[in-house]
Amino acid sequence: MIYSRLLRPVLCAALLTASPVLSPVWAKPQVVQIRAEAEISGLSQVLKIPEILEVMRQEGVDYGTEMEAEMFPGKGGAPWAAVVGLIYDGPSMLSRFETAFAQQLAGREAEIAEMETFFGSDLGQRILTLEVEARRSLMDEAVEDAAKARAEDMEAAGEPRFADLQKFAEVNDLIEANISGALNSNLAFFQGLAEVGALSEDMTEADMLSDVWSQEPEIRAETEAWVYPYLALAYGPLTDEEMAAYLQFSETDAGQVLNSALFTAFDVLFRSISRDLGRAAAKQMMGEDI
Repeated sequence: MIYSRLLRPVLCAALLTASPVLSPVWAKPQVVQIRAEAEISGLSQVLKIPEILEVMRQEGVDYGTEMEAEMFPGKGGAPWAAVVGLIYDGPSMLSRFETAFAQQLAGREAEIAEMETFFGSDLGQRILTLEVEARRSLMDEAVEDAAKARAEDMEAAGEPRFADLQKFAEVNDLIEANISGALNSNLAFFQGLAEVGALSEDMTEADMLSDVWSQEPEIRAETEAWVYPYLALAYGPLTDEEMAAYLQFSETDAGQVLNSALFTAFDVLFRSISRDLGRAAAKQMMGEDI
């Protein structure tokens, strides 16, 4: 499993007894909904979603600092940092992710069971831990440079493991899905700027789309330059047999359903975050209270 680049309380069924008495017509759907929420929350825990979102939150806070330096240097200060912190609020990120994740997995109980079986195993948990640690490690520029060099060496030497990584990326549509997510987030940022009036009144939605699409080659190059170093770093400790088992699961219906659901849920989350960042940046540039 790989996560896009760039959270909700579960109600206890026992609480229903403290609520007003409901007719049988409504009681059953509520119980089903609560069980579904609990199931998704449980799956999120198995998949270590809170851990990866914490890394993404840290990346977001760092990105907020970069935004200040590029868009309004020296003018953001503590108020801007506070707003960025609120936008990248951990519990809120998890809640929004799980809502979208649940929608994608509705009616997929059989596949969810397979997901939990694989990722709940010792190998599955080890893989997830390696993925989270690799994502966190790549926040260090020196580690990222070393990972890029390692991936380049693997490719140049024609190592079988690099072929495995290429197949893994293809099976999980890692390049195209990440590019799509980045483009969607960039468009959402533009839309946030426009909502507050930071863009020219003459700039249309079509203009925004054109501007964002013009970034596709650069985003593609950056994505390709990031994915393989990440995969090499994360899965380097796995044996050939373990890597093969992971690839085999990724090719199953459950693996494909999970991959699609993850990317869609992260896309929903980061479009929302990007739009909020656009609004906040616009207010900062226009001298409004944020």
